[in-house]
Amino acid sequence: MQDNLANPAPLGLMGFGMTTILLNLHNAGLFEISAVILAMGIFYGGLAQVIAGMMEFKKGNTFGTTAFTSYGLFWLTFVFLIYFNGKFGIPDNTVGFLAWYLFLWGVFTFFMWIGTWKANRALQVVFFTLTVLFWMLSARDAFGWTGTWAVLTGYEGIFCGASAIYAAMAQVLNESYGRTVLPLG
Repeated sequence: MQDNLANPAPLGLMGFGMTTILLNLHNAGLFEISAVILAMGIFYGGLAQVIAGMMEFKKGNTFGTTAFTSYGLFWLTFVFLIYFNGKFGIPDNTVGFLAWYLFLWGVFTFFMWIGTWKANRALQVVFFTLTVLFWMLSARDAFGWTGTWAVLTGYEGIFCGASAIYAAMAQVLNESYGRTVLPLG
């Protein structure tokens, strides 16, 4: 039986990559947190990745299902934490706990990175840099590291998001042209 389903990975990678870049432009100190980041977090980082995860499920791809659905739900929970913390009777007590939240996402991502070792190099870079990003963010929040550490964390996140965009566009262009336009390694 032939698989005639489209590849959902570029959708998920783009949702992740673009949203990650926008948030990390903020983390690097270039922009304040705004509706731009929150909207992308809900719709492209969140909803689009969950949809991509369900499409990966249909294709029988456990890794893709787990990755895209989990990170889509990460974005939805993260936006919820940013927007609702301290509002509507929800206590504003996430400061120290957010470090654990980010650390655990780093643990999850570390194991997902191991899952990429038989995949292409582009995907390995995405998951490795995301592991590093989560742990840098966790350290920032746990130890109150601001200034240079926070800026470096933001730039590392921009690189991580850009690597996801590259991986997504390489898949789209390579498939569209039927040859390697952008190598995945």
